[in-house]
Amino acid sequence: MEIFSSAEILLPDVKDLSAWAVIACDQFTSDADYWKETERLTGDAPSALHLILPEIFLETPDMKKRIEKIHACMEEYLKNHVFRSYPDTMIYTERIQSDQVLRTGVIGKIDLEAYDYHEGSVSPIRATEATVLDRIPPRMQIREHACLELPHIMILIDDPGDTVIGGCMEQKTEMEQLYDTDLMQGGGHVTGWRMNQAQQAAFQARLQKLFSETGDLKIAMGDGNHSLATAKACYEALKKAHPEQDFSNHPARYALAELVNLHSPALQFEAIHRVVTQTDTADLWKEISDTLALSEIPAEQSLIAVRNQQKKKYYIHQTFSSLAVGSLQTALDKYLKNHPGKMDYIHGAENAEHLANQPDGIAFLLPDMNKKELFPAVSQSGALPRKTFSLGHARDKRYYIEARKIR
Repeated sequence: MEIFSSAEILLPDVKDLSAWAVIACDQFTSDADYWKETERLTGDAPSALHLILPEIFLETPDMKKRIEKIHACMEEYLKNHVFRSYPDTMIYTERIQSDQVLRTGVIGKIDLEAYDYHEGSVSPIRATEATVLDRIPPRMQIREHACLELPHIMILIDDPGDTVIGGCMEQKTEMEQLYDTDLMQGGGHVTGWRMNQAQQAAFQARLQKLFSETGDLKIAMGDGNHSLATAKACYEALKKAHPEQDFSNHPARYALAELVNLHSPALQFEAIHRVVTQTDTADLWKEISDTLALSEIPAEQSLIAVRNQQKKKYYIHQTFSSLAVGSLQTALDKYLKNHPGKMDYIHGAENAEHLANQPDGIAFLLPDMNKKELFPAVSQSGALPRKTFSLGHARDKRYYIEARKIR
């Protein structure tokens, strides 16, 4: 079984690729202005925006109509030949991030038979953070009746010497360039090249050599954990509903993703902060303080609280996890189980502090994780607490360009 391989990739045949490419749907989930500006920039042009549901709209009253419109638009784009098909393709990408640092990757499909997001999984492809099972069903409503998938999934290999993807950079002058565009709203720039058959074979040989030198964990999730879990759930549901069917080469068995080296200088692990609103912040603060035994006396775990226009560092003396994020999450879950409140997972300390300045808001800023700890931690202890880390800034997440048929 090849757990990462080539795919039939669809690319938009449009004049303005910068209007097509929009950021991952799970970004700016509390920033309506970002998505309003995205709508303004895309206008009536063909765009990936019309094929995805930004998660800011995931629980709105008109969600069902939005999903129906997405499915209809997918069919329309296929009917009107908006896409150009590239069979048996892998794409080498170079992304200039918002900080001007280069990130390289390879786009192909992963085999969902090699992936299991459940707790205790020992599959070759594994979730790095706990999967929130309640988040899968609403996402299944989008995918289970969709004819296309657009990937914002980023998966990671543990390749300190950059032996696998680094070889692609050396060969890019011999590759066919497929796209080259700026990305809207400060997303930087991305270029993609199609690898020929010899280059794909050489890439696979390097990848398999790396896999042979590692343990059972071959690929770890970077971004898009719940999107991949949704793809897996839809695939398993399809197999269960049609036990007589051969799914060995069914398009639903796979999911398009970008493979990136964990050790790329462009990948910086950033904490995902917690913001709680629509609650009694004084009561919340008292219970969290008591549960975690917060104080200013130094300890191994710490966090920064932002409340009442003030920011202060506290240490956790009553821990529930090996990481501060796990201890905090346990305390917040306990409180919100019995009290009103809305918790958001926020990328970027500035965004979290801004939201905490609402009359009923409070933010908890968490320390960054050392990325070298990722593969050993997941191999030894399983998935980390949910929303433990983010790979870089929100504007540097994957933008939707490629697509693949899943029916």
